Amino acid sequence: MRSVGFLSLIWLLLCPLLHSCGPASYDGYQTRAYSIRGERYEPMSLDDALYYAEEGIASWYDESRLFGLIRGNTSLGEKVGRFDISGAHKTLPIPSRVRVTNLENGKSLKMRLNDRGPFIEGRIIDVTPRAASKLGFKEDGLARVRVEVLSVGDGEYQRKAPGQRRWWRFW
Repeated sequence: MRSVGFLSLIWLLLCPLLHSCGPASYDGYQTRAYSIRGERYEPMSLDDALYYAEEGIASWYDESRLFGLIRGNTSLGEKVGRFDISGAHKTLPIPSRVRVTNLENGKSLKMRLNDRGPFIEGRIIDVTPRAASKLGFKEDGLARVRVEVLSVGDGEYQRKAPGQRRWWRFW
């Protein structure tokens, strides 16, 4: 009888975790305007986004709860947790793939942007805790970075930035 209760407890704890695991399933991209705290944000056009590169301050954020066991939701409605590598940007179409380079230590990481933010003056990108660790600034909380767009959109709607090689160009 005790083992049945223990297994039930394990199942109850694992269900939310397993339910939140799954691949990104957004097809296309979002470019509609939105408002946060009374300020209106107008995402850039696809053509402008494909040429986007900017240097500025990055920070990290964690949408998960219960020590990372319950994942949070992004602006695309996808699940995101502290162990994922993804980020948020105020005006790039989402989803986008970007390369983020920490200018203080040279570490670089490709990631998917699937959320909106940061909404703090002077910051250009928010990343998940794992991404901040890989970029080497999780302990400091902030870093000077360069963000370069690699592609915009998912699925059949994906458009690559100029100069991004496709695998068949190597042959």
